[in-house]
Amino acid sequence: MKKKIIIGTRKSKLAVIYAKIAKKKIQKIGLKFGTKSIQIKKITTKGDLVQNRRLSDIGGKGLFTKKIEHELLSKKIDIAVHALKDIPSSESKKLSVNCFLKRNDPRDVFISRNKQKFQNLPKNSVIGTSSFRREFQLKRIRNDLKYKLIRGNVDTRIKKLKNKLYDGIILSYAGLKSLKMVNNISQVFSLSEIIPSAGQGVIALQCRKNDNIIIKLLKEINHLPTKKCVNAERDVLKVLDGDCETPVGVSAKIKNKKLTLETELFSLDGKKRFYLKSTKKENSADLIGKELGEKIKKRSKNLYKKR
Repeated sequence: MKKKIIIGTRKSKLAVIYAKIAKKKIQKIGLKFGTKSIQIKKITTKGDLVQNRRLSDIGGKGLFTKKIEHELLSKKIDIAVHALKDIPSSESKKLSVNCFLKRNDPRDVFISRNKQKFQNLPKNSVIGTSSFRREFQLKRIRNDLKYKLIRGNVDTRIKKLKNKLYDGIILSYAGLKSLKMVNNISQVFSLSEIIPSAGQGVIALQCRKNDNIIIKLLKEINHLPTKKCVNAERDVLKVLDGDCETPVGVSAKIKNKKLTLETELFSLDGKKRFYLKSTKKENSADLIGKELGEKIKKRSKNLYKKR
């Protein structure tokens, strides 16, 4: 029996919203497990503190999760809530990420000050992004623009845009939707235009591998189709040993009991692109990511070398 459950999350407005969504899901089944109290604990991570450098320069995307995982391992919290795309592909051996809430919209969006479409921007306009993936994908559409690092939460980035530090910025649709800020969107990119990062739009719940009660509880709120898709996407990253510096897009979807997975990988200078797409029966979802990852790794082995 677990009378009290503590959920750990980052302090950002969006992260807290995700934690509240998870809390609501858990509350619906909590009494079944003897749970009478569910609390949210806000945790400041190093990724939140350092806002002027690329994550890859200060330790990678794990900077958003390490502090929270430490609290989980120390039993100060029972469940960690993450945006799945923030979790490194190499997961902690003592922790389990095996519960995923139903996926939100995974697409990327463009925001400009005057609602201009990306294709209509003047030459040399400055675009803010912290992602090599997004930068290289956008350069395939407009290589006459300037791409500049931007960090911070959604509010901070939009403020920098309004202060004319940038002419446009790229964000995820899911985050803006959760923050009720979709009115800021100038353009939504289709999945064929911009393949998102693995796990984009998904809230992941993490727990200790030996906490059997929490594991059983999370199993009941897990969204199986989302799990199949994101596991396939993350399998590609694992094969590539991908991190926040790896310019890779991965997208999976299930239709008519078939899972389609597509991925694109860029060389570290963005000049070479490797693209693959595969479809298998839904019950083979656990194989497709590894297979596609191996194929794209083989294709890129002479040009793609990690720094």
